[in-house]
Amino acid sequence: MTRVAAGEQSLWERERGVALVRTLGLGPVAVGVGEQLAETGGVSLFGLSALLLPGNFESHLELVKSLSLGPVLIHSAKFALAFPLMYHTWNGIRHLMWDLGKGLKVPQLYQSGVAVLLLTVLSSVGLAAM
Repeated sequence: MTRVAAGEQSLWERERGVALVRTLGLGPVAVGVGEQLAETGGVSLFGLSALLLPGNFESHLELVKSLSLGPVLIHSAKFALAFPLMYHTWNGIRHLMWDLGKGLKVPQLYQSGVAVLLLTVLSSVGLAAM
């Protein structure tokens, strides 16, 4: 049995999958908690505003239109809302394929990860353009 030398590079190399999961899926805990708080707070405030503020949906829509927000800001906000939805949708399909026992080899894992990212960006851009 041969012992690995202490300075050997393979000991310290990181897998691409680990980096991908840490940067896109399971990043720092603070980001995840902050994301959840922002989403929950935003949805809760939106629901409460529908109940408590006078007027109806059309009047609120007119209010937003009267703010004259630029199309770049509106499309960026729509993209930011669509991205997590699309990422989890495509990754959910990826997990269903894994449940069927397909795509479990390391090269296939990397390919499906890249495919999920590409499909996420493309579908998010498509939804934001609607």
